[in-house]
Amino acid sequence: MKANREDVERMVGALMLSVRSMERARRQGDASRLATLYAVKAVPGCSPKQIAEALGLHASSVTRQVQTLEAEGHVTVTADPEDRRSCRVRLTTVGRAEIERLQEVGLQRFASFVANWNVEEVRELTRLLMKLEESKAQVNAATKPVRARWRER
Repeated sequence: MKANREDVERMVGALMLSVRSMERARRQGDASRLATLYAVKAVPGCSPKQIAEALGLHASSVTRQVQTLEAEGHVTVTADPEDRRSCRVRLTTVGRAEIERLQEVGLQRFASFVANWNVEEVRELTRLLMKLEESKAQVNAATKPVRARWRER
């Protein structure tokens, strides 16, 4: 039996609630630090602008985050040899250890969210989330993006 409109609306509501809370957490505190450190780890020698683009954050937010991470010894910041107005950010050994610490904190937090679930429920949610991502990828591959009228020139 296929899901009806009401079923899909409830699913979308639940997903949006979850996404909003995750997004809020990502933009503040440890989640934000971890996201920034991950971005630096993924592209060693990246610029704050590249980090901001990857995370969907304003450049000033990333600059403050990078300054804090540098002061704590998690990253090094050096002048960009090609563009003296910019800089390059690299992870330190201390920064790698911080990633591991923050990952553990995050895993413990999520474990607390599902502490009263049984293993089948956790696995089913994982399976369904992966299935949703696969379905999204298939639909996106099969459809042409719709452009705003004002952009079509």
